[in-house]
Order: sequence, then C-alpha cells, then structure tokens
Amino acid sequence: MAVLNEKPLLILGGGLMGLAIAHELAQRGKRVEVLSRSRLEAAGFVAAGMLAPHAEGLEGDLLNLGQISLQRHSAWIKNIESNSNMSCGLKTSGIVVPFDSQTDCESYPTYKYGEKLNTNELRKEVPGLSLKWKLGLLFKQDGQIDNRRLLMRALEKACVELGVHFQEGVEVVEIIQDLNKFTGVKIKDINGNITHLESKEAVLCCGAWSKQIFKELPIFPVKGQMLSIQGPKQILKRIVFGPGIYLVPREDGLIIVGATSEIEAGFQGGLTPKGQSELQKGIESLIPELNQLPHMERWWGFRPCTPDEGPLLGMSSINGLWLATGHYRNGVLLAAITAELIGKSICSIPITNEESSLLFKFRWNRF
Repeated sequence: MAVLNEKPLLILGGGLMGLAIAHELAQRGKRVEVLSRSRLEAAGFVAAGMLAPHAEGLEGDLLNLGQISLQRHSAWIKNIESNSNMSCGLKTSGIVVPFDSQTDCESYPTYKYGEKLNTNELRKEVPGLSLKWKLGLLFKQDGQIDNRRLLMRALEKACVELGVHFQEGVEVVEIIQDLNKFTGVKIKDINGNITHLESKEAVLCCGAWSKQIFKELPIFPVKGQMLSIQGPKQILKRIVFGPGIYLVPREDGLIIVGATSEIEAGFQGGLTPKGQSELQKGIESLIPELNQLPHMERWWGFRPCTPDEGPLLGMSSINGLWLATGHYRNGVLLAAITAELIGKSICSIPITNEESSLLFKFRWNRF
C-alpha cells in the first residue's frame, strides 16, 4: 500500500509510455502523479498501433526487445482491460510485407521469421495488391492495437481506477536536483504560474520533447503525417507494410495510412501538401483502388528518435530520475516491456539476467 503522506512519484509526460508506467507502478502500490502539457499531442494518440518487430525488419538488440515485448502484450492488455473495463482493440492480424524481387525478399533482416508467399498466395492474402509486387513475407505473429481510439482511453481509465492523480495543462520547465539527487520539478501552468513540486523519484516520458527538459538526452523529433480512409468491413484482413507506407485495417473497416518521416521538420506542426501527396502515392503503390475510398481524418505527430533508433531506459545521470523515452517508431510495441522493466526497477523487484542485459543495452549514455 502507498504511504499517504509521502511525496508521489512523478511521471513527466502523459502519453502512452507515461500512462503505461503509471499503471504499472500504481498496481504495485506506488502513489503516482502524472504531469502532462497535453496528452492529445502524445505520439501514442498519433501512431498506427502496429506490433511489428518482424514486419518492420528490426535487427539486433532492438529486435530482441521487440520480440520480448510482443510476447508480453496479451497479458499486459488483459490487465489494462480488466482494470478499465474497456477494450483495447488488440488483434493478431498478421502483417504482409510485399517484395518485387526474390533478392529483396531473402535479404530482409527478419526473413527467417516469416512465411514466404508466392505471387498467387500474396494476391490471396492482399486482394487488389499492385501487380508490381511478385512475392511476400507473412508475419502471422505480428499484429496491432487500436491505440488512437481505444488503448489510450483504456489506460487513462485504468490509471484513474487505481488512484493515479493527473495534472493536465502543466509544462515541466526544470528538473531540480541536490548533490546529484532528484528532488522535484518546476512546472508552469496555462496562466504562466511557476510551481515547485517536490518528489524523490520521477520517470521522464516526454517523448520527442524529452531533450527540452533534460539536455543530456540524445533525442530529436521526426515528424510523421498520417490519414485514415473508410472502407467496408474486412476489406483488408492483413496489415500491409510496404516501403515507406503501411495500411492498418481496423475491425470496422477504417484503414490507417502512414507515415511520412520528416527529420528536417523539427517541431513544425501541420499538414503539408508534400506529405499528404506522399501518402496518396504510397496507397497507389500498394493497393490503388483504396484511393477511391473516402478520407476520414488527417493528422501529424512527432516520433522521439535516438541515434540508433532504440529507446533510452533505466536510471539517468541524476539519482532518482528514471528514463523511458526515445522509442521512435516502436512505442506501442515496446510499451509492455518498458512498463515492466521500469516498474520492477523502481520497486526494487528482482529482475532476470535477460532483463538486466536489456536495461544495460538501452542505457541513455550508450552512444
């Protein structure tokens, strides 16, 4: 049980990672307070929700981290659904990656984890696929979560049910430390008032904005634009993951189309003709007939990227300040393992050698 007179552990950032860790810690009896400037700007509301360590072609330590998290997802989601009494839209739909040559297919980093599809099998799995694609890989183990409409809302409710406190509309402007120990943060509210919040521990989960709060972190934003189109139910039974474009079909026929990768954009918001045109051309390159479907929504967001595209996990250079940020394209996939690793570490729960190795490999100062 949490001690009522102790200062709460602070979660800096109310996006997917912040909510996942708040949920994990609250279940373990921690008193938790989430500080968020605007949860709607979080990457968790923007992403397509793919669970795709194999279809994305991840390699090395990042592939291993993704595979472990994928194995954890079913139990993690069931727990959230139990605490929130809401569905998260988890679906092991499988993902098809098409290729135009045998060489490209067999040289794909995760080739050995997929089921090879010849031309006929590929067209059966993805009706209407452009004739330029000759063969493919089917990763049946990969899937999706409806993060934008379901998971984020369910996590919020689960946190509230467990007693997590939220401060929305506040910006963390400074981390306070004393002799290299974390002692709290300065926050600014929407009226510009500055307040000092005391705490012994915090988790930095501010995604692409993390470096603005903690200058040491090697994180930069990569803007992505997306759109959705509405088709009939079951128009696509598999996610289709092509070069620079993916199509993620939801149960109700909505198809998420993404995503541009605009490193040069910095934090410049808004939709652009170039970005939207890129998405339209991407649809044309995969399943041309989908361009005839009505557009439902267009949006953009900022992925938190690091030099090796892997997350920053574990203790920072300040004792008491933990890190769970920099997940780039794989935040939804890695949320389960991130919450578990950070939760165990903070609560001093013994971890396995494998988990210890993961924390070491994704330490913030590995570069």
